[in-house]
Amino acid sequence: MAQLSNKIREYCKANGVSNVDFREDVKLQDDSNGQGAYIKEWNLDIAKPTDAQLASYETAANTAEANAQVDATRRAAYGDIGEQLDEIYHDIEAWKTRIQGIKDNNPKS
Repeated sequence: MAQLSNKIREYCKANGVSNVDFREDVKLQDDSNGQGAYIKEWNLDIAKPTDAQLASYETAANTAEANAQVDATRRAAYGDIGEQLDEIYHDIEAWKTRIQGIKDNNPKS
């Protein structure tokens, strides 16, 4: 199940809002009563989503979460940018092959 914040991001993106600040724009709260997180405060110029609307973004949010994990894995595998530049300088074809292997082993959804 996707995190509420990611479903909200997807809802906002679909409604023309590209960036959401969860300290100012939307404040979430979890009272630890087993109900999970909920929207405590909504300060955006678009309508606050209903639970049903947020549920409709489950698949998109799951994909975004999976792709974020792939991005993190790829970044770790790519290594330091300075070392990559040195690798490119010495043998760009070997660098291209290595990077393509990382992408092939960590595909995005």
